[in-house]
Amino acid sequence: MAESEYNVSVPHLNSLLQMDPYLKPFENDLQRRYGLFKKQLTLLEEAEGGFDQFTRSYKSYGVQRMPDNNDWDNFSHPYTKKEFGKWELHIPPKEDKTPAVAHNSKLKVVVHTRAGERLFRISPWAKYVTRHEKSVIYDWVHWDPPQPYIHKHPRPQKPRSLRIYESHVGIASPEGKVASYSNFTHNVLPRIKDLGYNCIQLMAIMEHAYYASFGYQVTSFFAASSRCGTPEELKELIDVAHSLGIIVLLDVVHSHASKNTEDGLNRFDGSDSCFFHSGPRGEHSLWDSRLFNYSGWEVLRFLLSNLRWWMEEYRFDGFRFDGVSSMLYHHHGIGSGFSGDYAEYFGLQVDEDSLVYLMLANHILHTLYEDCITIAEDVSGMPTLCCPVQEGGLGFDYRLAMAIPDKWIQILKEFKDEDWNMGNIVFTMTNRRYGEKCIAYAESHDQALVGDKTLAFWLMDKDMYTNMSTSIPMNSVIDRGIQLHKMIRLLTHSLGGEGYLNFMGNEFGHPEWLDFPRVGNNESYHYARRQFNLVDTDHLRYWQLYAFDRDMNRTEDKYGWLAAPPAYISVKHEGDKVIVFERANVIFIFNFHPTNSYSSYRVAVGPPGKYKIKLDSDGIQYGGHGRLDHNTEFFTEPMEFNNLPNSMLVYIPCRTAIVLVNEEIDYCY
Repeated sequence: MAESEYNVSVPHLNSLLQMDPYLKPFENDLQRRYGLFKKQLTLLEEAEGGFDQFTRSYKSYGVQRMPDNNDWDNFSHPYTKKEFGKWELHIPPKEDKTPAVAHNSKLKVVVHTRAGERLFRISPWAKYVTRHEKSVIYDWVHWDPPQPYIHKHPRPQKPRSLRIYESHVGIASPEGKVASYSNFTHNVLPRIKDLGYNCIQLMAIMEHAYYASFGYQVTSFFAASSRCGTPEELKELIDVAHSLGIIVLLDVVHSHASKNTEDGLNRFDGSDSCFFHSGPRGEHSLWDSRLFNYSGWEVLRFLLSNLRWWMEEYRFDGFRFDGVSSMLYHHHGIGSGFSGDYAEYFGLQVDEDSLVYLMLANHILHTLYEDCITIAEDVSGMPTLCCPVQEGGLGFDYRLAMAIPDKWIQILKEFKDEDWNMGNIVFTMTNRRYGEKCIAYAESHDQALVGDKTLAFWLMDKDMYTNMSTSIPMNSVIDRGIQLHKMIRLLTHSLGGEGYLNFMGNEFGHPEWLDFPRVGNNESYHYARRQFNLVDTDHLRYWQLYAFDRDMNRTEDKYGWLAAPPAYISVKHEGDKVIVFERANVIFIFNFHPTNSYSSYRVAVGPPGKYKIKLDSDGIQYGGHGRLDHNTEFFTEPMEFNNLPNSMLVYIPCRTAIVLVNEEIDYCY
């Protein structure tokens, strides 16, 4: 076993090096990272009694009602200074033994700085903040309801196949306003369940003063966004999701923080180094935000306790970590393209403080919660990101396959249909590190924002306003758009990763764009909404795309290709525009040719037997042309083809995807 400079062995480093021998020259770097991680873990044990107690600091920091109804009062009484920069205030209950600070009381911390300033602040540990009636500044509200929400349903088991519905509660309604947690619970959860998604990733939950930041300029890290309702209503949302067998992930932003002072963390004590690095290292030049000092003991307490808080108090099932690329490197990815050269991922450009923080976070979460899921948003391709900490990795379960949506947009913007490169598409779908799981997605939430376009809008644009009616024949633009929209999603779903993600509304080809209320649009909510009513309108074609997305997920749920090893690709034919592959003993056939159909196309298969169609994008119910008969039986011949022992002849219409299943195989997985 390898030894680090702290004389700590990396337990399973050899497993990592056997899986990827190209990491061998960087063995010392991996040893050093693990040594730093173990050192920090040991310090937690020695100074705080272990990470379990350390990460429960939300129970002792901030405002706490004591068993005898004692409380803190951070406004009218002076604090007592404790060691390590901590301050404490203890206030007895009222004469009738009720809490000194009642539920829904408004609070402020007054900080007297060394420079003689008097600063009015919200506690970094505040659990609930609401917008002040007459300004954009937030008030800190003491949340201590007499009848707190009690979770009724256990967490579902971790899914083997992860199908994620990425959601923003505030826009989850056709109405031009901020939608509520309750609306999501009663009106959106049933749709997600019907669509076959088993995981929800919630954006913009951590409180953020600026709505148009999409939730990525966090001001209060322990507070659930009050725009959408109360903490109890968010707890109910998650509880009801659990009752439906759906797990819920929080889009957690620990990569940076808002620059706001009065209602944020910035300059909490008057200095620029409280929570953050001082000087340029503490500023993100592109995001105009503050960067955490991950080596700070109290910063670790704050961030690790924050993760624990969301898991314990709200019963989230894991996290999607935002901005991991920015965290991993001192250059934050600014002006630094990544070629894939391993030297880019090691050395002085790597921020080992934040890297060790991520290792700690993953280790603690997976130790305390066996089924916890963590996903990294990393564009750099950092090796070992999704390898276990005990192998010298960072410990994430999945990484986002960020090259895939970029590829689809590039293809739609730059190439005619007849010039699509099948080999290049397949390469992008399959170009991922062996042994590190990826979440594939066809389009990102950023593409839905004003200034960019969703896949549906790239494909159909203004024709969506006038030609989506089922009462008129499809014109060529709508026909092409609907067929390719389905094919792109199924190819991404089946070939691109070990999990799949869709941003809310994109499953049915949501028209137009997202634009949050701001000065530039006269504070309008017109585009800050999701028009689910379009799916419910029978004479519009949106329900056809919805139905395909639903049946795609349900078919995966039955056959489990996301949980299977990578696909065996037998055909990527440039002239025919055909892609064929086998995954989980399921045959996937894609004919991207705009006009050519193939009546007897030989397809290679592994297991012999009788195959039948279980899903095809050409179904009438999906806005297709109904050219395939699902009663057709395809029998294999013992004719070797494309390095597989058997083959069969299949009719493949143009612009159609087909999923074939062997009737003689038990697909229980």
